[in-house]
Amino acid sequence: MKNLRLKSARAALDMSQEELAGKCGVSRQTISAIEKGDYNPTINLCISICRVLGKTLDELFWDE
Repeated sequence: MKNLRLKSARAALDMSQEELAGKCGVSRQTISAIEKGDYNPTINLCISICRVLGKTLDELFWDE
């Protein structure tokens, strides 16, 4: 399932996939794959993404 919440949160900060990836220590392709729903990130990567974007795990990764 696509992660549109992640993509939206990143876009709201005017941050590219490349910038987010750099701040999280992963490749741009990893961020792209997460947004497309092709890759399930580790909990540590989820936490790192949340910290960078100022969001909670619930806001970005948990289905409602």
